Amino acid sequence: MGVQTAPLIIVVGYLIGMLLVGFIVSKVAIKDSKDYMIAGRRMGLFMVAFSLSANNIGGGSTTGLAAKAFGDWGLSACWYVLAASVAMIPLSYFAPKIRKTLAVTIPEVVERRYGRSMGSVTAVLNILALFCLTASQIAASGSVVSTLTGIPLNVSLILAGLVIIIYTTMGGMIADQISDLIQFIIILAGLAIATPFVVNGCGGWDKISASLPPAQLDFTKIGLITIAGYIFNYFCTFLSGPEMVSRFESAKDEKTAKNSALLAAVLMAAMSIFPTILGLAALAVKDQLPNIAGSTAMMQVTSAYSPSVITGLLAAAIISATMSSADSNLLCMSTIVINDIWMKTKHVKEVTEKRIIFLTRSCNVVFAVVAMMISLLKIDIITLNTFAFAIRSAGPFAAYGLGLVVPRATKNSGIVSIIIGTIGVVYWQILSGGSFYLGILPIVFGSACGVAAFYLINWIEWKRGIAPAPSPYLGSDGE
Repeated sequence: MGVQTAPLIIVVGYLIGMLLVGFIVSKVAIKDSKDYMIAGRRMGLFMVAFSLSANNIGGGSTTGLAAKAFGDWGLSACWYVLAASVAMIPLSYFAPKIRKTLAVTIPEVVERRYGRSMGSVTAVLNILALFCLTASQIAASGSVVSTLTGIPLNVSLILAGLVIIIYTTMGGMIADQISDLIQFIIILAGLAIATPFVVNGCGGWDKISASLPPAQLDFTKIGLITIAGYIFNYFCTFLSGPEMVSRFESAKDEKTAKNSALLAAVLMAAMSIFPTILGLAALAVKDQLPNIAGSTAMMQVTSAYSPSVITGLLAAAIISATMSSADSNLLCMSTIVINDIWMKTKHVKEVTEKRIIFLTRSCNVVFAVVAMMISLLKIDIITLNTFAFAIRSAGPFAAYGLGLVVPRATKNSGIVSIIIGTIGVVYWQILSGGSFYLGILPIVFGSACGVAAFYLINWIEWKRGIAPAPSPYLGSDGE
């Protein structure tokens, strides 16, 4: 495919705008490491809610979702995002408790309750997962650049990675959330505007649906058990996800944290159908599009059946989605390394805020380069996301999430649940190949093992009169 001038102009203009936001904020709003890592705990409802939404609507929820609709999921692919929306509702119960901890990261809270070693284990699990998630966003960005310009995919992945490095290093949480607000508006508007053009260009929805096997139009084709599994999957990974927790920690108060989760649920539900329809439209006309593949189906069908300006808007929307997730993942990864690993080493005694910010930015660069290398392996985006969510969440889920609401939880209950949950998710991942063995996702199995271990050990130790672990909340002996 040759260069498409209008889409490139729109995308380049968008990228310059985002880089400008990062540059300005880095100069006028970043005063200390708390500003850089958690926006100084002063963000309002709309900023936090839009940031939560933009962060969740990444490459897997746009190009990856369209690829699933183009493949064997059909209309039921919309559950990949809709399930996330549903999962935000119970998360609103935990959001104010997360904000109440006054922590910076999840490992920080785990260490308070269960000790240094468990905090370090949680940090390692989070870092491993964030590498995978960042790689998936770079891969999605690269596919857009490749489709727009005709540049080989490997080269496009490197270019996308470089843009993300520059933007993230300049930004920080304040710039991240300002950009997320803009990015989600672009995502929703770009998809909402492009979809009617593509549907009309393909002859209308009646023609599209008539060209598809009836099973592809089944809203629950993937099965109710799978849908329930995805809802629980998202709930687990949201509750123990560093990029989600950092947004709640950035809220100005506990009420704002709770309401932002509910508003984010509405925002995500509003756009869940658009990538699905685009994927189905691409499937209906696949014989008319040479060399079409699932990973590029959304961009190819839009390029073929809508004006170039609309293609540019969609390209900007997809890049918005991937950047809003990639910069968050990188920032969380670097924050965990500095806050929970480097700052805890013996040789670190006194360090300036300027030094902390410099080291965090340096980590962004290193980690982004590693993520670029992972993206070059061309692993399926949703496969990468599913594995990352599982490995970071199943172990810490009970210890962190339930540890916020069970004041009498003992130290050993957290330690055992992290170990059992992690072993469980790895075992089920190997057994199922990352799929739905017996209809159960690895993260669901691992988290269930962790929860069972958490309550079993607590029951045993409560009977023995074992004292509770220290509170997760600063300045309190309990809730």
